[in-house]
Amino acid sequence: MAGMIESCSVCGKGFEVQFRYQMEERDGGFAFFCSTGCQGKSVRGEAEGGATCSACGKRFAVDLVSQVLRVKGERKYACAEACRAQVLAEADGARLASFMAPPAEVKESAPVANPVSLPVAVSAPSNANATPRPAAVAAPRVRREIQGPRKLAIFNHKGGTGKTTTTVSIAAGLAERGLRVLLVDTDSQGNVGVSLNVKSERSLYHVLVMGLKAQDAATTVRPNLDLICANETLAAAELYLAGRQNRDRILKDRLAHAAEDYDVVLVDCSPSLSLMNQNALVFADGILVPVACDFLSLVGVRQVIKTVKNVNALLHHPVQIWGVLPTFYDARARICRDAVDTLKQHFGERCLKPIRATMKIKEAPAQGRTIFEYAGGSNAATDYWRVVDQLIDGHEAAGTVDESSEDEGEALTG
Repeated sequence: MAGMIESCSVCGKGFEVQFRYQMEERDGGFAFFCSTGCQGKSVRGEAEGGATCSACGKRFAVDLVSQVLRVKGERKYACAEACRAQVLAEADGARLASFMAPPAEVKESAPVANPVSLPVAVSAPSNANATPRPAAVAAPRVRREIQGPRKLAIFNHKGGTGKTTTTVSIAAGLAERGLRVLLVDTDSQGNVGVSLNVKSERSLYHVLVMGLKAQDAATTVRPNLDLICANETLAAAELYLAGRQNRDRILKDRLAHAAEDYDVVLVDCSPSLSLMNQNALVFADGILVPVACDFLSLVGVRQVIKTVKNVNALLHHPVQIWGVLPTFYDARARICRDAVDTLKQHFGERCLKPIRATMKIKEAPAQGRTIFEYAGGSNAATDYWRVVDQLIDGHEAAGTVDESSEDEGEALTG
């Protein structure tokens, strides 16, 4: 194709056609694109002011990958799931009439020799003052009242602070307390699913990019606990987000409806300042920051505070730090005691009581079990129960650590 000079069908710029994607056959002719950006605008229908649904004829803005189909070499558009199903069915030979509701059957009246009185569907005594009863509608689920945020992001830029362990433990504790919990993994490492011994074909990628409903992507892993898994495909989802308008609010939009069906939604964030994490913070009502009891983790808290300020100022989302949770605490190590004291000085009551270090907390994920299932009597389980109760009831404010109850031989040095 070298040497072909054409005008871009989107921007009108003259260019030399060098790649196959730069030309597309349509309506007996060809369309040409000078760049992938112009080709993308053409695919999304932006050059024509929107795409036309191949099923219902409605004009709409393409927002999801699933709204563009390639059927028998031709590009088709579907504005909704029903239209997508219709387009695919028509491609397999189904007729349009099969998608229409059958007409109501009307029977001609005929004289009956011995009329029989039929039972009335609904009968009630006549009462002029009675209030008309509305048609039966499924009552919306009443969510339990809690003192903490309903949408909580567990976030820290620094790795190795116990974010995933904290997320899984709190989610499992809330579920055991009878709350309906949705756990969302936004880390491409997928450690939440590994910790709970869960594998799922559908992941957060399908929700963000393919437009799959969050309820359909969620997997029930424990009673009252659903999980939307993550895997390496989230790297592709990041690229998808980068090219979208309002790219920092895609996760919030995708999970908005599903969040209403749960008492609490917990989001496990990756240890980075990524676009996915920006989406998680914009979605959340509050942030829990696990901080390992060491010097480098204390330094990392400064970046977390800066990020939260940027989300408030630049992304116009008033999210706040709900709590700072010291982890891997060993009362015998001076650095741990100093770290907790420093956090209390800066955060006051938002500094929660620390999670004491124990080997059990590291062994539990290897068994695919939560800390409550694996070692319910350990110090770590007791400490995480305290955080769970504080989320629900608001009690157990920050205070001194009961060092006398620490398990000898289980604590790890900082």
